[in-house]
Amino acid sequence: MADLPQVAAAHFQVPDPAQLRPAQASTHAPRFLLLYGSLRARSFSRLLVQEAARLLQAMGAEVRIFNPSGLPLPDDAPETHPKVAELRALTQWAEGMVWCSPERHGAMTGIMKTQIDWIPLTQGAIRPTQGKTLALMQVCGGSQSFNAVNQMRVLGRWMRMLTIPNQSSVAKAFQQFDEHDRMLPSSYHDRVVDVLEELVKFTLLTRDVAPYLVDRYSERKESADALMRRVNLSQAA
Repeated sequence: MADLPQVAAAHFQVPDPAQLRPAQASTHAPRFLLLYGSLRARSFSRLLVQEAARLLQAMGAEVRIFNPSGLPLPDDAPETHPKVAELRALTQWAEGMVWCSPERHGAMTGIMKTQIDWIPLTQGAIRPTQGKTLALMQVCGGSQSFNAVNQMRVLGRWMRMLTIPNQSSVAKAFQQFDEHDRMLPSSYHDRVVDVLEELVKFTLLTRDVAPYLVDRYSERKESADALMRRVNLSQAA
């Protein structure tokens, strides 16, 4: 540390491999919240999310799907709005998430972005998404594109989520579902299975150590400085 005068030694930590092995691993089913980005009567992002829910349940997970119908625009209603409260409660409940949006005008839909915008970075003393896993999928009306998943990947990082490397983009989604709204066998379906398998593995690997994974030097230092200021202010009073 003698050669690092700019570092606050009291808050500097050498990463400890032992902290990455929880004393007691959780045994409950991993919990996932699934969001989709269209309100059409036959929404292919919803159908893909429902297919994802079946696969996750087959992998031993517990799943909730949020219906965005009735969710107000950000800042157009109080945080106590029932749909906002429902979304935020599900976000806290979940250990991982799946976001699935259509691509509209080369981007994710406003419906998808509205849901993400209602999820706060902090809620009281809790960061509801930090350290949780995230998988990304999109559906395309035409040829395969990755604009929506790429945008959502940026948002996942901004929400401090552990966004898995794999992702799914389903081209010509209207051709990928049968008359019973079930996804047909295809390479696209195989990729969806890949993505969800990876999501479950990453969640099982990280959920018990997520607080340590996202523990940051700068925030430890900032919190200590803030505490010192409060103590000094109290003493001065």
